Amino acid sequence: MKLKFTEKLPLPSDIECSVEGRTITCKKGSLSLSKPISLSSIRAKVEENHLVFECDKANKSHVKVIRSYMAHVRNMIAGLNEPFVYILQAANVHFPMTLKIEGKRLLINNFLGEKKPRIAEIVGNVDVDVKGQVITIRSPDREQAGQTAANIEKATKVRNRDRRVFQDGIYITDKPGRNV
Repeated sequence: MKLKFTEKLPLPSDIECSVEGRTITCKKGSLSLSKPISLSSIRAKVEENHLVFECDKANKSHVKVIRSYMAHVRNMIAGLNEPFVYILQAANVHFPMTLKIEGKRLLINNFLGEKKPRIAEIVGNVDVDVKGQVITIRSPDREQAGQTAANIEKATKVRNRDRRVFQDGIYITDKPGRNV
């Protein structure tokens, strides 16, 4: 049975949220994050100090999507208060690799002795800092920071070799929400 479903998310006083068309925008100072709403049957609006999601004739899948959007907005609010930080470690056994940032790309030279550098894309508004073999990724947007970390880790995937012997690569050692 499909019923009207409404869910409210309380907003902190220091963060300003607005809904323009089908996009939710949260701002704090000069930082701004946006998230589009893709499902046409879901509406969002700001009432008093709450972000309200509504859906007429909601079923289980609509409820799941609304709660996913609420989690995305919670991540946006958390990122505006404190940026998400991913730490990656470069491990090399056979050949010493060098890491260099060029624009929106991370170049990985001499990986397993390869002559051609491997390239990892840096997504969106993400700060990447390389100090020796440690890579630090900072961003207020959790999705962009996580995708950049995944791109870097995937760029050094070893193929057609025994993973027990060839353990070279760049690996995520610390990420938000995980206590190591």
